[in-house]
Amino acid sequence: MALAHTHEMAANDGMNQTSPFCLVLTSAASEEQADTLARLIVEARLGACVQIQPIKSIYRWQGAVCAEPEWQLAIKTRQARFAALERFIRQHHSYETPEIVQLAISAGSADYLRWLDQGTRDEPAP
Repeated sequence: MALAHTHEMAANDGMNQTSPFCLVLTSAASEEQADTLARLIVEARLGACVQIQPIKSIYRWQGAVCAEPEWQLAIKTRQARFAALERFIRQHHSYETPEIVQLAISAGSADYLRWLDQGTRDEPAP
């Protein structure tokens, strides 16, 4: 994506619905696992930034209701990187069925989206 297009896309008073960017959520069983996965994702340029927060999850697994502390990862990336990111998470995750959810970013500041775009390119911008 050209940087000028990134600026045009974000400049529409925050109302543009065609952003190529997304937020991907996953969770990990421990802070250490979350930190390791986040670092691997950023190093692989599959996400420009990963935020990690402690959460408590209540869910049904194999017929039982479970309540466990977890660490949620919010990964900022481009929609074009989602398939590769999903494969990467499955490959490096300790869970049998990890959460992998994509949420579209409908708009954002031009400078931030430009940074996000550059951080998820195979070749960093000069």
